Amino acid sequence: MVPPVEGGDAALLPEFPRGPLDAYRARASFSWKELALFTEGEDMLRFKKTIFSALENDPLFARSPGADLSLEKYRELNFLRCKRIFEYDFLSVEDMFKSPLKAPALIQCLGMYDSSLAVKYLLHSLVFGSAVYSSGSERHLTYIPKIFSMEIFGCFALTELSHGSNTKAIRTTAHYDPATKEFIIHSPDFEAAKFWVGNMGKTATHAVVFAKLHVPGDQCHGLHPFIVQIRDPKTLLPMPGVMVGDMGKKLGQNGLDNGFAMFHKVRVPRQSLLNRMGDVTPEGTYVSPFKDVRQRFGVSLGGLSSGRVSILSLAVVNLKLAMAIALRFSATRRQFGPTEEEEIAVLEYPMQQCRLLPYLAAAYALDHFSKSLFLDLVEFQRGLASGDRSARQAELGREIHALASASKPLASWTAQQGIQECREACGGHGYLAMNRLGVLRDDNDPNCTYEGDNNVLLQQTSNYLLGLLAHRVQDGACFRSPLKSVDFLDAYPSILDQKFEVSSVANCLDSAVALAAYKWLVCYLLRETYQKLNQEKRSGSSDFEARNNCQVSHGRPLALAFLELTVVQRFHEHVHQPCVPPSLRAVLGRLSALYALWSLSRHAALLYRAERRCSCPGRRDRSS
Repeated sequence: MVPPVEGGDAALLPEFPRGPLDAYRARASFSWKELALFTEGEDMLRFKKTIFSALENDPLFARSPGADLSLEKYRELNFLRCKRIFEYDFLSVEDMFKSPLKAPALIQCLGMYDSSLAVKYLLHSLVFGSAVYSSGSERHLTYIPKIFSMEIFGCFALTELSHGSNTKAIRTTAHYDPATKEFIIHSPDFEAAKFWVGNMGKTATHAVVFAKLHVPGDQCHGLHPFIVQIRDPKTLLPMPGVMVGDMGKKLGQNGLDNGFAMFHKVRVPRQSLLNRMGDVTPEGTYVSPFKDVRQRFGVSLGGLSSGRVSILSLAVVNLKLAMAIALRFSATRRQFGPTEEEEIAVLEYPMQQCRLLPYLAAAYALDHFSKSLFLDLVEFQRGLASGDRSARQAELGREIHALASASKPLASWTAQQGIQECREACGGHGYLAMNRLGVLRDDNDPNCTYEGDNNVLLQQTSNYLLGLLAHRVQDGACFRSPLKSVDFLDAYPSILDQKFEVSSVANCLDSAVALAAYKWLVCYLLRETYQKLNQEKRSGSSDFEARNNCQVSHGRPLALAFLELTVVQRFHEHVHQPCVPPSLRAVLGRLSALYALWSLSRHAALLYRAERRCSCPGRRDRSS
């Protein structure tokens, strides 16, 4: 175990070495150390410093500039590095419960070193480990120390060759045999092969496998997770009945071994079923603590959100790295000037600032949101572990699912666009491999796809909002949610009656202004989407067709605007709380306003169209 960093601020936050950035740092209106302490906290800064110091001094993590490792060598090194991270014991199980935010902090530190390492560690410890902990019961707790000692190495096998987002069509089966008290895990054909599973290609020994649970009489109870051993931990040879392999080279993250697996009547003990949502008695009777199928589905959705919340954090890391590279380059690169003898830094040009600074604000806002959403997820998982069967717990699962489903698209797309803007803003030098921008772009790209295609995930969020409005219209139910993300919608008819007039730019430099406009926009989009959906149904479209026809121009922008509003709301509250140091209030307020206004400006055409439609005489809200 690595000892924590000791000493005062000088050891924790040493001064930067003197160099070409000194002039800009001297002009700062605030203390960067004070900002770091407020943003992270002293304990978290020490934790991160401990991690970075260990990696800097370990030869296993030394880089070889210009060296192109073979695929096999890169994956071997990545596995050894992952193993070394567990040997350092940066984060014990006890620490994870005591200080939950240390888990994403460790992932972010590893992501700053290598995205493949971060994802490999994440998939094993948080995604696989979290699935065992939150979906299992007391009988599965014996797996937890084995996970953290790497006695076993895990992966999360949900996606199949022919089905990913459409989880209800997953075809892997688990038939219960009461004679032997075993489940028979089976892939009916190649299209049912588990596919794109991280860690499965070379190194995983165990998998959380999602399969349709059948009990005697061929009664199916839907998807359930099972712990299945796929390799011998000592030899890494496949277990009998398991065909497992690597998928080969990818566009990025090639230190991570994505793989496939097929199961031919593989028998696992009855206890392999992760039975938090439902169980099977030794005789073969299915039992569940959730009598309401909708409630059980809500809880299971929340349990599947950990991967998406983690991707949010990884995308933020990629954006942070790109911003640090591009802003420092822009502060030192000089081009043109008021005279031929005087050149100025390209960061002084308004165009360069317009291109980069909004993404800097986005990095701060999304970073805070990722932490707060992770804590929400921890609350949900603790509820699962304590056996909370309340309606609030189920509703919390649905709300987290809706927020996580939209946050992954927003963060991964923002990082994707931001990294590309940073690459172009650095000119020709941005195209050099040594600056990492190309690697960051390629490694961030899968964030837009795995754990759910971004556009499909946005439909999950819009469906959640439409369902709430439908309940309001049909039975007068209030808009309420455990995290209060939708509570403002309770007043949506009156919100839509509001008019906004801003007399000066200065009046916009408070994120509360953009926040109010965002609430109006979400209310408008929700009403329009609901009316469009009903119009489609009245014209004879099936529910499937109606939702498809609403998604492009209505549901998609609704989900994005709702999530942007949530990010803006949380960051606004964060930077305006009383404990913010007086010397930081101005800069944090500007960051909050910049992110809010920049995000809102991308809906300018929609806002213009909405204003025109709402100004039409006689137009009334038919859904209120």
